[in-house]
Amino acid sequence: MTGVQTLKVTDDEAELRLDRWFKRRFPDLGHGRLEKLLRTGQVRVDGKRAKANLRLEPGQEIRVPPGADAPRPGGPGKATPPRLTAADTEFVRALVIHKDDEVIALNKPAGLAVQGGSGTFRHLDGMLDALKFEASDRPRLVHRLDRDTSGVLLLARTRKAAARLAETFRGKTARKLYWALVAGAPKPARGQIDVPLAKEGDAFGERVARNDEAGQRAVTLYATVDTASHHAAWLVMWPLTGRTHQLRVHAAEGLGMPIVGDSKYGGKAALMTGAVSRKLHLHARSIELPHPSGTGTLKVTAELPDHMRETWELFDFDPKAKVDPFPEEP
Repeated sequence: MTGVQTLKVTDDEAELRLDRWFKRRFPDLGHGRLEKLLRTGQVRVDGKRAKANLRLEPGQEIRVPPGADAPRPGGPGKATPPRLTAADTEFVRALVIHKDDEVIALNKPAGLAVQGGSGTFRHLDGMLDALKFEASDRPRLVHRLDRDTSGVLLLARTRKAAARLAETFRGKTARKLYWALVAGAPKPARGQIDVPLAKEGDAFGERVARNDEAGQRAVTLYATVDTASHHAAWLVMWPLTGRTHQLRVHAAEGLGMPIVGDSKYGGKAALMTGAVSRKLHLHARSIELPHPSGTGTLKVTAELPDHMRETWELFDFDPKAKVDPFPEEP
């Protein structure tokens, strides 16, 4: 057991939530104990009280109280990460859709968590060693997707690339386009959703709701590509801000038309009858941003997952059609 520690957030920990940071650094510190330490002010970030969902920035200093590295009562010592199997290696390498000296891009499947958590034992973060290839270091996560959202996910192969990508995401110069199927046909067919959002509910803040008084501003551009009568619409969505579950809540509460398969925010209205899958129909289709090498632009596009491709075929949508409804910066 150690005394008080002051630890700095590294470049590869940029944008990590504070509770996830503790999970990485102190795997034996349980969530309940961490919440108590936060609540009583024993954990501080740059000298200030902080909440579990705080997004960290490189260089911030975190005060860690005594005992954070102590094993849980009645539990084992430091957790041993799950062994990377040959099947895991083959699986995660098959997700690679772009690789250069600085960046790896994956087409993340729906249902795969990016990081571990309570009850989550198989996740992308646990398989990153398989993506070192010729490099000596494992790649670093620089942004995230929800477990049930598929599509483009970037990894930095160096600390320098991680810092530059983190800066790009913070500066909101990344152009991230999502494809979604919503239950209904929006009117107008294109526009802007400007609905403030706030986390509520459980301690992990995994549920978000509209909050016009205390919420953070959240803005999304959307455009209808095609419709299946008035029952469903294929949308391209461009989040100009990066709030948790932003597109899901903006569809359900901003448009009044939830993303198909999103029963968490849309209830029964999000579940279509017939052959349409009940999986979430939200896909990070493409990302475009300055290449972290400082030369040129990185643009990556990810093919639809099987359940969305089948729905597109059912509604006679053409996934190969040229779709770029936002030709200019807003």
